[in-house]
Amino acid sequence: MLERLPRHWLLRLRLNAYLPYLGAGVRVERISPDFLAIDVRMKLHSGNVNYVGTHFGGSLYSMTDPHFMLMVMENLGRDYIVWDKAARIDFMAPGRGTVHARFRLDPAEIGRLRTEAAEGRPVLPEYVVDVVDDKGKLVARVHKTLYVRRKKRTQPIAQAS
Repeated sequence: MLERLPRHWLLRLRLNAYLPYLGAGVRVERISPDFLAIDVRMKLHSGNVNYVGTHFGGSLYSMTDPHFMLMVMENLGRDYIVWDKAARIDFMAPGRGTVHARFRLDPAEIGRLRTEAAEGRPVLPEYVVDVVDDKGKLVARVHKTLYVRRKKRTQPIAQAS
């Protein structure tokens, strides 16, 4: 039955059942059918609170971790290698209550990646996502660098005659 669900629904179900996300209270609320938008939230609770009663920084980062990579992978397809290469998080304000992150990619960005990776050389795009509270106050800004490369095509083995 699960295999009959659309890919974006299946990915959402898998992410919401992912144990690190369950423990931190991360919830993927929406993945668009074209994989160009993902919305994530995380409530403050005993599994993600730090010593001073605000969101633990590692949980803030983990709620943003795989999403740009997944979005690019789904849009480029199996002919490309996509990995997270680097990340940086800037903490702007204490996170209290529920926090949200909205990931967005433009179709033109996917076209740009295809063009730049066409020769098989790595492309290292950087994306930024803001983590905000319920009032829209900036809690953290996360910079993600991906590694994107078109897979090398294998040459067919010449058949002996």
